[in-house]
Amino acid sequence: MAETFLIGQLAERTGRSVHTIRWYEAQGLIPGVARDGGRRRVYGELHISWLDLMDRLRRTGMSIAEMREYTTLVKQGRSTLAKRQALLRAHREQVKDMIAEWQLALKLLDSKIDFYDEWVASGKRPVLKVVEGSAALSSRPKAKPRRPLKA
Repeated sequence: MAETFLIGQLAERTGRSVHTIRWYEAQGLIPGVARDGGRRRVYGELHISWLDLMDRLRRTGMSIAEMREYTTLVKQGRSTLAKRQALLRAHREQVKDMIAEWQLALKLLDSKIDFYDEWVASGKRPVLKVVEGSAALSSRPKAKPRRPLKA
C-alpha cells in the first residue's frame, strides 16, 4: 500500500505550511484528497509532486483561474490530455517571454551598477551607455504586475 500523510506530515515533507496546503485545497487546486475514518484529509506521494507543480505554476505567473482549469482537466482524465498540453504550452511561452524581460532588466541593472562603479572610481560622471534592447522594453505593452509570492 502506498504511503499516506496527514496534513501536518504533508506540510513537513513539502516545506509548505498547513495554511498554504489548506488554501490550495480550498481553491480547488489539489485533486484526489481522500479522508480517513476520522474525516481527516489523507494525502499521498502524488500530492507532494502536485503541490510542487502548483507552486511552480503560481511562481511563474499562472493565474489561479488557469490553475483551476488545469486541475479540472486533470480530474476529467485522459480525454483532456491535449487540452492540458495546450494550456501548459501556452503558459510556457508566457514564461519564456517573462524570462527574456527579466534578462533585459538584469542587463540594464548591471549597466547602471557599472556606471556607478566608474563614477565612484574616477570621481567624474561617465557618459551613460545605452543598453542594447532597453528601448524595446519601454515600447512593449506592460506585463500585468504580479504580487511577490511568499514561500
